[in-house]
Amino acid sequence: MAKVKSVFFCRECGHQSAQWLGRCPSCNAWNTFEEEVIERESPVKGKAVVAKAVASPKRLDEISLTEMPRKHTGYTELDNVLGGGIVAGSLVLLGGEPGIGKSTLLLQMALAMRNSRILYVSGEESETQLKMRAARLGELLPSNDNCFILSETNTQNIFSHIEKLKPDLVIVDSIQTLQSNLIDSVAGSISQIKECAAEFQHYAKSFAVPVFLIGHITKEGSLAGPKILEHIVDTVLQFEGDRNYGYRIVRCVKNRFGSTSELGIFAMESTGLREVSNPSEMLLSQHEENYSGSAVAAVLEGNRPIMIETQALVSSAVYGTPQRSAIGFDLRRLNMLLAVLEKRCRFRLGAKDVFLNVAGGIYVDDPAINLAIVAAVLSSSVDVPVDAKTCFAGEVGLSGEVRPVSRIEQRISEADKLGFKRIFLSKYNVKNLKTKDLQIKLCPLVKIEDMFSHLFPTN
Repeated sequence: MAKVKSVFFCRECGHQSAQWLGRCPSCNAWNTFEEEVIERESPVKGKAVVAKAVASPKRLDEISLTEMPRKHTGYTELDNVLGGGIVAGSLVLLGGEPGIGKSTLLLQMALAMRNSRILYVSGEESETQLKMRAARLGELLPSNDNCFILSETNTQNIFSHIEKLKPDLVIVDSIQTLQSNLIDSVAGSISQIKECAAEFQHYAKSFAVPVFLIGHITKEGSLAGPKILEHIVDTVLQFEGDRNYGYRIVRCVKNRFGSTSELGIFAMESTGLREVSNPSEMLLSQHEENYSGSAVAAVLEGNRPIMIETQALVSSAVYGTPQRSAIGFDLRRLNMLLAVLEKRCRFRLGAKDVFLNVAGGIYVDDPAINLAIVAAVLSSSVDVPVDAKTCFAGEVGLSGEVRPVSRIEQRISEADKLGFKRIFLSKYNVKNLKTKDLQIKLCPLVKIEDMFSHLFPTN
């Protein structure tokens, strides 16, 4: 038997060291090194993957630039995120919090692709549990006779079944549950995750079969593994959403075969995930009366314009230190906007509590939402509602200027399609805009002081 060899891995970034270190030299995290046994065993115990054909080197001018064929997933939203469909031989990683709906999404995709032979490998659920899940989804999708279920965690056994079945697509749920005989460490360890992912990469590239891997994320929000998998795979998809809301977003973090600015939106229902073609109507509150502290922002999620409602509450501080709270928005940026309001608009917010909420449970990092947040805070402070048919799209600078934002035409078109009567934006965004076919009124601003007089003329 070979001599036992153990190394230390950082559980945050995967950095490898021969000895224990208090601080990781790669990610600078403290007390994150864990010891793992990685003894390499004899190859007679079994092969890792199906044997591949020997490749020969080619000159660059001999390689043809043929378009890589893509398979449709059955969902337009997911196809757009992948860049038009699934590329043959690609290795795709889908990450997200436990219980967010990763398994449901890929099982629905397997049921929707009825013309492809699909192998769904589950290391977390039994075959009976997957059958129960598929029966619940049967109300939304018909059964797929070409979908095969395998409940197995050993990679050598999985590849032996793959060699017999010869599937067109392989789904692994999840990569943390798999274990290879070539590594002695337990399942879920960094060395096991790295080895199992490398085996599936070897198989996908050798036989041009796309493979989907499901990966959990850590409490810090990074992919468990943690960053090792992102370097191995071709595409990284992040499945986001709030459990208290029914909306789910598939965001592309890395894509070797397409753009990373696309995203797909789904709604979680009792029968599974449903595509959302017009998320703006779902995210906006449907109420007849106007309330103070509410403003609508025209933001971009990827390449898609979305109208999102921002809600603010300004009240007198009961305790000595005023409270600042933000849900769905960066708290540090909120403090910056409040400081700009106090400096430029002479609003005394230093002794008041300010609470901010982005409706729908979606986190927004688009700077175009700044103008809507300022309008919501002003509306709550003076207790005067903003017109429900008014929206905002602009970034606020430290000197109080309203800065232009990108793709303003898409934002204006989305607001006009949803029936908004006017939109506040930067003066520098108005240049060279074609507004002949639009019914919405453009309200250009230079500084945020100008917006206050337009919104509340009597105050």
